[in-house]
Amino acid sequence: MNLDAVCDRIRQDYANFPADQSYDLYAEDVYFRDPLNEFTGVDQYQEMIGFIAKWFQQPQLELHRLEKTGDRTFETYWTLSWTTPLPWRPVVAIPGWTEYRLNDDGQIMSHVDTWKCSRWAVLGQIFGLGTGSAKRS
Repeated sequence: MNLDAVCDRIRQDYANFPADQSYDLYAEDVYFRDPLNEFTGVDQYQEMIGFIAKWFQQPQLELHRLEKTGDRTFETYWTLSWTTPLPWRPVVAIPGWTEYRLNDDGQIMSHVDTWKCSRWAVLGQIFGLGTGSAKRS
């Protein structure tokens, strides 16, 4: 698959998140890293998305922009948000970006997420500490 086609499918995945994800875009041995996880394998990636779908309420992955950065690389800039399933129902919002790299077959071989906030700031949103609290209208 070429870069343009992969980017188009990724845009659709963001719009549908966490449902109907295009796991076929990912190489079997895809490398994934974010501030909480690091693993190899599309099966583990699918399990992680399944966890979000099951345990997070109203998860949304808002795509702000997608930029092609090379012949086989692109970046997305996004905000992941959800309502936490706790009695006080805090809303969490994590802004960040993803660096994608395709292999020779046009599949995603690397997916690296970076957050624009710390893990502590996310905990602060959950417990209403500091200025990191998110509100969803």
